[in-house]
Amino acid sequence: QVQLVESGGGLVQPGGSLRLSCAASGSIFRFDAMGWYRQAPGKQRELVALITSGRTTYADSIKDRFTISRDNAKNTVDLQMNSLKPEDTAVYYCYHRRYGIESWGQGTRVTVSS
Repeated sequence: QVQLVESGGGLVQPGGSLRLSCAASGSIFRFDAMGWYRQAPGKQRELVALITSGRTTYADSIKDRFTISRDNAKNTVDLQMNSLKPEDTAVYYCYHRRYGIESWGQGTRVTVSS
């Protein structure tokens, strides 16, 4: 069982930056998929960014603004978010998947507002 704990959410003004971090415990392998999803109020959960076997995938809405990084030695995955917009407001969830088995963190709230 993989456990995921997020940190780094908060309130930020439009145009600002935040860095989210996720620490994973349990058996984590390099080929596991790890990344971030988000869920805005009244909307479905959506993919933000994912790293699988060294390959990264980004949602179109955040390309060139967000950067995902992973440290396999520390079992962490971070999300650097720049040029934040009000529409980035959501609860952000850390995600792990191996052989189709998914794990989720408890979520960290990001609010972008002036």
